[in-house]
Amino acid sequence: MVGFPAAHALVPYALSLLGTRHGWVAGWPGGWNFVGLLPVAAGFYVAYRCLREHFALAPDGWVLEKPKHYPTPAYLATGGPYRYSRHPIYLAEAVIWAGWIVFYASFSVLGVFVLAGMFLGPVILPREERGLEAKFGEEYRRYTLTTPRWLGRAQR
Repeated sequence: MVGFPAAHALVPYALSLLGTRHGWVAGWPGGWNFVGLLPVAAGFYVAYRCLREHFALAPDGWVLEKPKHYPTPAYLATGGPYRYSRHPIYLAEAVIWAGWIVFYASFSVLGVFVLAGMFLGPVILPREERGLEAKFGEEYRRYTLTTPRWLGRAQR
């Protein structure tokens, strides 16, 4: 549970130290930098709602099957944030990082965000979706017809 906050709070902070923090004066953020904290808070809230959904669905809490590189849960989450996005955790992570980009106004944070996005879309998502389709079959295919990959209105 420590990994998510570390990856999405400590890493952007550390990256921001590698270069100039634009808008900061005497080590403190300028007024407009604080606007970035709104998406950070929203992203962490969505991530929390996703975790809550997983805990509610999992028989013994959120326990994944035998460890693999990309573990697939034994259930298909379709409620809560999963009603509006097939990948709400990734969406929450993107919103969090976008907020840190504004807060720190750092090109280092922006660069890592862009690199992660270039890897996530063409490599990670297709692999996860293939695994979900292989595991859940028709149930997952129906889900993909009613729920957008990123964000949109649920068509149920």
